Amino acid sequence: MGYARPIRQLAVVVEDDTIQRDMIALLLEEGHFDVIQCEDAETAALAIKRRHPSLVVTDVKLTGKMDGVELARLAIDCDPGVRVLVISGRPPDGALPDGVKFFEKPVYPPTLLRELAS
Repeated sequence: MGYARPIRQLAVVVEDDTIQRDMIALLLEEGHFDVIQCEDAETAALAIKRRHPSLVVTDVKLTGKMDGVELARLAIDCDPGVRVLVISGRPPDGALPDGVKFFEKPVYPPTLLRELAS
């Protein structure tokens, strides 16, 4: 007889800095998320459309044609209930979509954990 595996939420982490992406992913995995890591918004967009995550964490500045703010809009268009956190060293130039939260780098683990718990 198999054991039931606890249901884990899915998160997509989009960051072109490998160290920061790994750190956020590890923190989320310890917080009971399955994590898809992406280094660009185009790859993340495919993951969002196909896997329907409950959380998207993205940097603003990304390699490729799409930035993190555009990705946040796409994620909310795909699922208005998705939680989106945008992280950057400075505030984005334009307004963020409704419901998207901004965190300035460096984001400390307790800050991120408090946000996820709320």
